[in-house]
Amino acid sequence: MKIEDFIKKEAVLDLSFFNFSNAITAAYFASNDLEVLRVNQNFKTFFPILENVNNVLFPSVLEQLGVPGHQIDEFQENLKEKGRVLIPRIELKIDGEDKVFSLLSAKTTNSDFDFLNGIQGQFVDRTVENKLRAEKEELLDQKLRDQEIIEEKSERLESIANRLAKYLSPQVYQSIFSSETPDETTHKRKNLTVFFSDIENFTDLSDSLEPEKLAQVINNYLSEMTTIAIECGGTIDKFIGDAVMAFWGAPAKDEDKVLHACQSALAISHALKKVNGQWEAQGKPALPTRIGLHV
Repeated sequence: MKIEDFIKKEAVLDLSFFNFSNAITAAYFASNDLEVLRVNQNFKTFFPILENVNNVLFPSVLEQLGVPGHQIDEFQENLKEKGRVLIPRIELKIDGEDKVFSLLSAKTTNSDFDFLNGIQGQFVDRTVENKLRAEKEELLDQKLRDQEIIEEKSERLESIANRLAKYLSPQVYQSIFSSETPDETTHKRKNLTVFFSDIENFTDLSDSLEPEKLAQVINNYLSEMTTIAIECGGTIDKFIGDAVMAFWGAPAKDEDKVLHACQSALAISHALKKVNGQWEAQGKPALPTRIGLHV
């Protein structure tokens, strides 16, 4: 007589294989031939479309549930070759609802109780977990899309800023694109030192030169003027033909604006003397320049 003859078989089965009576998964127990011998209450709850599955081959149960054929083949092959199988994702439609399960199964052996030898396994409902994962992936995808949009807009803004840099005074450009404080909508009075200059008899000069040569001369002249004014801290306000208007004291505050404006005027005068000498040597006209400051 064996020890199992003194044991209540049903009680042992209830305590085995993921604790049938209290299991939170859909558990089953089958013979080595894959004939279903026992399922727990959750099995019926998970899969209400199934009726009595006892004495039915488990692959047939999977087929009734709508498990794809390749996964059923995978289940049988792994169980036969490895004695265990894990299918992490099985997508099913239960009562019109899309559900996701994982299936774990393994052969069991017990030398003391022959009735425990067979196949035990469980379905784990991964539907909520799958939804959360999908939502997380969607958030990550959205974050990547948002990042791409931000990068694209940043590149466009950088392109616009670079283009504006060609037309704005460096001080004005700096105040617009590097300011860490919000724009102020109110107007303020500021004491400025204003620089004016023009070319004496420019009208006569423009009448005597070909347009291309005049453009070359005036461009060189204005470039020389503005470079010096900016180096001395000035802000170029506008060009009016041959005339240049610049100021000191805005947008950045300058306590020595008068001194810097005077330094700019002197530097321009000195530079133009040198440039005029070079131009006259090349047969180009000299440009007598008038400069005025308002302090």
